[in-house]
Amino acid sequence: MLQSFKTRVSRRELFRRSALLTLPAIVWERIAMAAPGAADGLRVGEDIYRSIGVRPLINARGTFTIISGSLMLPEVRAAIDAAAQHHVHLDELMAAVGARLAELTKAEFGMVSSGCSAALTHATSACVAGGNPDLHVRIPNLTGFPRDEVIIPRHSRNVYDAAVRAVGVRIVEVGTVAELDAAFGPRTAMVYILAGPEADKSPVNTRAIAQLANQKRVPVLVDAAAEILTVPNVHLENGATLVAYSGGKCIRGPQSAGLLLGRKDLVRAAWVHSAPHHGFSRSMKVGKEEAIGMLMAVEMWVKRDHKAEWNRWMAWLDSIATQVSRIDGVTTTIAETTELSNRTPTLTIRWDRKRVGISGADLARHLLDTEPRIATPGGRDRGDDASISITPYQMASGEEKIVAEKIHAALSKAPRATAPAPAAAAAADISGQWDVQIEYLASASTHTLHLKQSGTRLEGSHQGDFVSRDLTGTIEGNTVQISSSYTERHGDALSFRFTGTVAGDAMSGTLDMGEYLAARWTAKRHDYRRG
Repeated sequence: MLQSFKTRVSRRELFRRSALLTLPAIVWERIAMAAPGAADGLRVGEDIYRSIGVRPLINARGTFTIISGSLMLPEVRAAIDAAAQHHVHLDELMAAVGARLAELTKAEFGMVSSGCSAALTHATSACVAGGNPDLHVRIPNLTGFPRDEVIIPRHSRNVYDAAVRAVGVRIVEVGTVAELDAAFGPRTAMVYILAGPEADKSPVNTRAIAQLANQKRVPVLVDAAAEILTVPNVHLENGATLVAYSGGKCIRGPQSAGLLLGRKDLVRAAWVHSAPHHGFSRSMKVGKEEAIGMLMAVEMWVKRDHKAEWNRWMAWLDSIATQVSRIDGVTTTIAETTELSNRTPTLTIRWDRKRVGISGADLARHLLDTEPRIATPGGRDRGDDASISITPYQMASGEEKIVAEKIHAALSKAPRATAPAPAAAAAADISGQWDVQIEYLASASTHTLHLKQSGTRLEGSHQGDFVSRDLTGTIEGNTVQISSSYTERHGDALSFRFTGTVAGDAMSGTLDMGEYLAARWTAKRHDYRRG
């Protein structure tokens, strides 16, 4: 059964839905041990990655940086190749690129940065220091600066606001219009907003924020990293001062490039606060190749037939849906988002676990682990149903056939589901305090687990180096699994998953830290006699 409906999917929601954002720790270890480079080294051509032992993949997941975002347009690649063959003065280049970006986007001025995150940092620096080199060379030590505070609405706290905090500013978090009004003061340098449905639906939305901020002569920066580029720009039209985009997502420019658009004096000051100029941001270098490649991507954006692109994506999803729907017990739906962020249709494939014996997560792993590799947004299980999603956003022509055939084969051959084996009784009661030693790649740290056990279930808290977070887990036999998370509502996101075994008053095993890869851990029951 094929159905189609409209939905709204934000950048943050897509981030949360992606179960395979990072690989499990054990997978990273296997890759590190089993992927040596070829004896004759790097070979330019179709097998450039395989020549050093890296397996490329089909991107049916979206514009995630961890799987290299998007593929550059042919015109962008040609522009980069041409730009690489000449020397230019970078200040002169950026002035010319900025003026052309203004013509293309209808913003006052533009700048190419080394990714959207760098654009956020340079924009914050411009609002804090205004292009003043005496202030610039002191960043991120803002002692003595007249303005060193950034207001962030609660709905906009996210892992990417680290780029704002990198400048050294103090974050003032607000949740209501009244709190926003009260937060403005003589030290307020900027307001930061993460674009998306949360911001649009909130009373503290971009238009409301801009109305107050403009009265107080405070700039507003919008982070629109994963959005389509609107001309004229929707955020600037709503009163924002500056807006930042990723270059290597839907715009299909260089993966290491970003855009900053908006008020001319602040964009030009942001360039002063970026590389190749010295100071804290020297590390955020953007080369002539990225600058020209990004400009060409914007040139092409205003020329691309976006409607034809959408229709092509829909045809691919229809083709995949038609093939997999032939399997008894499999149904499909296609969602067409109306959001600016990650604007792409998505196919969801569902099946009855009682009739098709594979979970969504297992199918997602199968697609990623076997050849040809396919990255998807991950699989889910709800009751007796399982599902997987396909995003055509960054797929190439012909890959839809590979995706359809591989999913059809996997679901057709999946065994009938059997009842799961009953959980083994816990071999021990591990309630209490445990002192945990974690061995990172080049350092070590001591954490504390406070565990409360009920049968095979565990709950409690995990005290890290600085923050505490709730934990949940299980103990079956002597096998322990404990998970904790520190969510991005704090502006950061930490996810720890301890797996291992218990032996008396000791535990040990592996620690999966998501995007921060893997570690080893050991734990001992706390000896209260020693304090």
